[in-house]
Amino acid sequence: MAKRLASLRGRLVAVGVAALLAAAAYVLLWRDAEVEGRLVGSAPTAMIGSGSDAVAVAADGTILTWLPPPEEGSLPTLPLDAPPESGRLAGPMLEQALVLGAAPRALRTYLKGSYYGESGVDVLLTSGVELRFGEATQASRKWRAAAAVLASPAVTNLDYVDLHAPRHPATGGSGHTLPPIP
Repeated sequence: MAKRLASLRGRLVAVGVAALLAAAAYVLLWRDAEVEGRLVGSAPTAMIGSGSDAVAVAADGTILTWLPPPEEGSLPTLPLDAPPESGRLAGPMLEQALVLGAAPRALRTYLKGSYYGESGVDVLLTSGVELRFGEATQASRKWRAAAAVLASPAVTNLDYVDLHAPRHPATGGSGHTLPPIP
């Protein structure tokens, strides 16, 4: 009986070694060995800080520490003195980054900064007009609504555009002129 058990163990070891060799041969010889890399870049859409201490932020809240400091006024600012140590924004700061990242290219030069107000994310234009987004959900749709209001010839002066309901944006005030049409 002991001989049979030893013989069975020997056969099992041989089968295991053969399976291991077959797997190694597949991985090393037959499987597609070509690796194709894909670089995903993060474009800066906001900044934290100022001067040589400024740091760019991507639309998804990633802190872009490997980029040189953005020039003053080249990107809208987030209300933080220093970037978070985790390398990513969270909470209200992330909401602001998501909204700023969804801004249409044509409007980006008119964005001064953002903050988290009583009703959620608010974006301040260089002209002083405030865009009230609320949550970052439907940010692209809200930006389209904001662009339509700002481009309307019927609107010449206002203080804010409320975009909580993007199908029905509301405006108010008359203290600020609109930015020039690009």
